Amino acid sequence: MGTKQAWALLASHWRSRQQDTIGALFAADDGRFDKFSLCLNNLLLDFSKTTLNDESVRLLLQLAATVKIEARRDAMFAGGIANDSEGRAALHTALRADGGEISVNGEAVLPEIRQQRLAMLAYAKQCKRAEITATNGDAYTDVVNIGIGGSDLGPAMATAALAPYHDGPRLHFVSNMDGAHLADTLLGLDAKRTLLVVSSKTFTTMETLTNAVAARQWLSAALGEDDARLHIVAVTAEAGRAADFGVSQVFPYWEWVGGRYSLWGAVGLPLALAIGASHFEQFLAGARAMDEHFVAAPAAKNLPLMLGLVGVWHRNICGYPTRAVLPYSQRLNLLPMYLQQLDMESNGKNILQNGQPTPTSTAPVVWGGVGTNAQHAYFQMLHQGTDIVPCEFIAAARCHERNEGQHKLLLANCLAQSAALAFGDNSADKPSHSQFAGNRPSVTVLYEQLTPYTLGGLIALCEHRTFVEGVIWGINSFDQWGVELGKTMAKDLFAAWDDGGEDLSTRGLLRHIRGLS
Repeated sequence: MGTKQAWALLASHWRSRQQDTIGALFAADDGRFDKFSLCLNNLLLDFSKTTLNDESVRLLLQLAATVKIEARRDAMFAGGIANDSEGRAALHTALRADGGEISVNGEAVLPEIRQQRLAMLAYAKQCKRAEITATNGDAYTDVVNIGIGGSDLGPAMATAALAPYHDGPRLHFVSNMDGAHLADTLLGLDAKRTLLVVSSKTFTTMETLTNAVAARQWLSAALGEDDARLHIVAVTAEAGRAADFGVSQVFPYWEWVGGRYSLWGAVGLPLALAIGASHFEQFLAGARAMDEHFVAAPAAKNLPLMLGLVGVWHRNICGYPTRAVLPYSQRLNLLPMYLQQLDMESNGKNILQNGQPTPTSTAPVVWGGVGTNAQHAYFQMLHQGTDIVPCEFIAAARCHERNEGQHKLLLANCLAQSAALAFGDNSADKPSHSQFAGNRPSVTVLYEQLTPYTLGGLIALCEHRTFVEGVIWGINSFDQWGVELGKTMAKDLFAAWDDGGEDLSTRGLLRHIRGLS
């Protein structure tokens, strides 16, 4: 069977049963929850509150088979060219591997990865023990990570998520080129006890270098230029450029790891400094367990594959253009933004890998926020708005704090919201404005507690879901050419500020700016 036929069968199947509701599906099958949920260790994926039925799943798995998703997955894990437009592997999974053999262009990569991981974790341990100190001999009390995109969102998100495990210096993250971000972050910090981590794959990223230069000037003003250099380390694939900038140590960033997939290597140095080497190893182990499951589990029992197929069902078959990510955990407040980049930068493409236009819609708009805050912001639209938005609820069975009653109330809100979306309330005695149609789909991810191991597995689950969706859509999930045009134009415009602007609108805006400045 060809891919076009697989898509056609899914579309026909959906047309034949659009009157089915989530409530009716549960009424017809009291085993539906068990049938449409999967577990790996302490992580549960529940997709029973969707309009999928047995035939839907069969047809989706058939679609996955036609695009040879398992062969593409195996090739990616083995170091094959997954990023066709740039001729590169996509080996973020190798950064958390623990054994086996993986080669890129005929060269084994795991020995070097292992060596560099040990060096990074040794550095984190030495900082914690004050064996690596500031120039005055004091231990570092603060670390400022300067990066953007994957060099910021990943470590910032994970560091916030694992706050109960912090046993190192305080972590701060600067990404925005707006000078206010750096100024507000440095305010109150002691330069003599502050370490800068400058993270940029190419060490040419405009936003990162602009902030890095300003931060180095701040250090130099307090310490002098020579001592300031000792307070700066770099994470980059361009060690020469970092050395020219003036850093004390360089940690590697491999060309075959994309920024939004880079948290598992030296880009994760801030996380390792915050939670310590052993907890960072647990973080890697959780992701590795999800990798092994993704490779070995049968398709119908494979969490990343099934989560990706649910996404395809909602995006392409049901025609829902957005996806809401709703973690019921304050410490996961950055997860929706992290997943925005992971999904939309990876799969926000309209060109197939063969250069032809995509015949289907691709990445949904990803948005969201933490519950219960989100309930008082936009849940009104989720329940009664004119557009149906598939939701992803994410929650822990146990919290780290000793407030079980409060946590149960949080979970009650999470579970009640997903139930209300699915089943609604159309009581005849209620006025129409207070009725809820229901039949609004959601997925729930539950785990025991937000530990380093659990977080690693959760992120890897999302990474592999993105890969699955990208393969089904026939696009390259590992490049981001759409980011480049605006950056190039910004450089050209800055260089010709006084008389720049190739279009009439930009010229008019520049004229107004000059009049105000």
